[in-house]
Amino acid sequence: MKLLHIALVAATTLGSVAITRAQTADEIVAKHISAIGGKEKLMQINSLYQENTIEVMGNEASSTTTILNGKGFKNEVDFGGQKIVNCITDKGGWTINPMTGQTTATPMPEDQVNAAKDQLYIGGPFLNYQAKGNKVELLGREDLNGVNAYKLKVTNSANMESTYYIDPTTYYILKNISKVSVQGQDVETSVLFSNYQKTDFGYVLPYTTEMTLSQGFSIKSTTKKVEINKPVADSVFKAG
Repeated sequence: MKLLHIALVAATTLGSVAITRAQTADEIVAKHISAIGGKEKLMQINSLYQENTIEVMGNEASSTTTILNGKGFKNEVDFGGQKIVNCITDKGGWTINPMTGQTTATPMPEDQVNAAKDQLYIGGPFLNYQAKGNKVELLGREDLNGVNAYKLKVTNSANMESTYYIDPTTYYILKNISKVSVQGQDVETSVLFSNYQKTDFGYVLPYTTEMTLSQGFSIKSTTKKVEINKPVADSVFKAG
């Protein structure tokens, strides 16, 4: 009986320790924000400009991304002189894709705009997520290439869901999975984030991303240049 009592006390004590060590979604989010530069620093960023190299299906292209915080996101990919443009604003979105016959700006379907809304915000979906109308839930932990990652579900203001995997040591985002409807068909995208580097401003970004689409092919992007708070006019995001 004495041994049973000791075992029960030990079990209760260990259980208490486990409970106190468990983290909430908000605690994980706070550590993530701190890891990528801290809320105070991130709130000072008004614009972000990136130059990247893209690899897709054995082909290489150059790419630029321009973000005006909360107002506009624009990505341009140049394939041998043919520019594919995707633009999201706080009011809608448009796209140009000469490879599919779109040589002028075409309105982006609402579901695609809603799925991409988080890209309008520098610092990602977790910075001030409640003010953006996002909801964050902790789904537990899952093994990701040997890392027992935290698994967070983010539901944005348009009720679009994404799942993020966060490293419990660095608190960087390792992976994101989301779904978007393209021409009436659900397409799942999986993005791996790596090669995190601190910019001169103090914002920590993944310089390598690899997106895999449900159709089976992947797009790898490597960041070559980052400029923070570069002047960006609203006209950059206007179609035409």
